[in-house]
Amino acid sequence: MPPIVMERSGEMEVFARVVQDGGFSAAARNLDITPSAVSKLIARLEARLGTRLLVRTTRALTLTEEGEAYHHAALKILQELNDADQAAAGGAVRGRLRINTTIPFGTMFVAPVIPDFIARNPDLIVDLSFTDGIVDLVAEKTDVAIRMGDLPDSGLIARKLGQSRRVVCASADYLVRCGFPVNPADLEHHECLTFNFRRARPSWPFRCGGQDVAQPVKGSIVVNNGETMKQMALAGAGIARVGLFHVADEIATGRLVPLLEEYNPGDLELVHAVYVGGGPLPHRVRDFIEYMVVTLGASPLLRADS
Repeated sequence: MPPIVMERSGEMEVFARVVQDGGFSAAARNLDITPSAVSKLIARLEARLGTRLLVRTTRALTLTEEGEAYHHAALKILQELNDADQAAAGGAVRGRLRINTTIPFGTMFVAPVIPDFIARNPDLIVDLSFTDGIVDLVAEKTDVAIRMGDLPDSGLIARKLGQSRRVVCASADYLVRCGFPVNPADLEHHECLTFNFRRARPSWPFRCGGQDVAQPVKGSIVVNNGETMKQMALAGAGIARVGLFHVADEIATGRLVPLLEEYNPGDLELVHAVYVGGGPLPHRVRDFIEYMVVTLGASPLLRADS
């Protein structure tokens, strides 16, 4: 039997953190140890294995072929160790779970279910942050964020929670003043509320005669979130195009009127849980994500298969 290496799992955890954070200094900050300690641990690991795992330059840190293989195996082992700890502790979910999402989504879908989630996990502390800005998960020490729309390229891991079709709508007051658009081309003569995201489209998609078309839109108001968009539409400021979950109640009560539904292309606003990869997923994070998959799956507005 080979000799037991007592520090092996610790070396794996440090190595996984270096890869996740993209450098020794960042890993050291998150592990609360010195960069020199991280460097010594990695050097000791490479010496023990007899191979180089990382190539370090002034600009970047990359994995060697052996490093890629070891990283993949280490993540699997660390996850199994974490599962073993959880099993030994009776599967209890403990600690502080930090969750971030937008104000409207958090208010509508997250806050109402948190009491039940805590009742299922009484040893857990849930730390909620609702903001319409995109937070840095690592810098803000956020465990999981729930985000809507297309995700930009990043090193984050994403799990789809649900989806909502988009709808064009306006208030009855606006339509009385400005008239109903009969077809997408009529939007050229209307005030259209748009988003100021860099990834926001300068036009709205429609399906006309079996063909997908992009209708240019313009207006005097641009916003950075769906809740403000809804409020502007309710105030009669123009025509909005948002995820249905934002305005379903207002449409049901007649405060907003859906428009051009026969031209709706059926495109979707996706909802994802995103979290930092590169290591074993804490049990509290995994349980929350699975809980939200089930919870949102029960909502007719956000069913993942709708």
